[in-house]
Amino acid sequence: MHDNSPQWLKWARTIQAISQIGLTYKKNHYDEENFTQLMHIAADMVAYHTQRSSQELEKNFLAQPGYATVKVDVRGALVHEGRLLLVKERADGKWTMPGGWADVGETPSQSIIREVREESGFEVRPTKVIAVLDANRRGRPLEFYHAFKIIFLCEMVGGEPTPSEETSEVGFFDMDDLPELSVNRTSPEHIAEIKKHLQDPCRPAAFD
Repeated sequence: MHDNSPQWLKWARTIQAISQIGLTYKKNHYDEENFTQLMHIAADMVAYHTQRSSQELEKNFLAQPGYATVKVDVRGALVHEGRLLLVKERADGKWTMPGGWADVGETPSQSIIREVREESGFEVRPTKVIAVLDANRRGRPLEFYHAFKIIFLCEMVGGEPTPSEETSEVGFFDMDDLPELSVNRTSPEHIAEIKKHLQDPCRPAAFD
């Protein structure tokens, strides 16, 4: 499947990964200077194409020490009485399944339980992995970082709709009549896959 990331973003990601790995395993100050320069180049490339500053980007890069790896985005598909839970993102004013970056030290199921609670107010139990997808090849790429998206089918165990610092509204929607989606987070393809799993509970998880 084709990588939807623009070519400049692919280059910037690769350069930043080389820089991060190089700074982790540097052997002398020459290595440090060279790999730091690569970090500056990657930051400048992204800043040129976005509204973010090179300084902000470099700060984010330096906060990701160690070997460069893919990040993990988790999303919870909570279907209650035939309607799908969505939250409205304050960042772009569009709707998405609750979720976000997995935290260090959590299991995948712990991550999605926390994310759904924080963004919607509902307590859930994940029952099935619907999909493990490369975000660059499904829908649009996620910001700068290369990410895998794990979508969990969930069931409600409690709670009530409660917006958060990141979400302004919480609601359940007919999957054939959804509000405008924040497609970096939840795409029509994700919705279609959820429908297939609801129709066929034995359907295996989609991947790639």
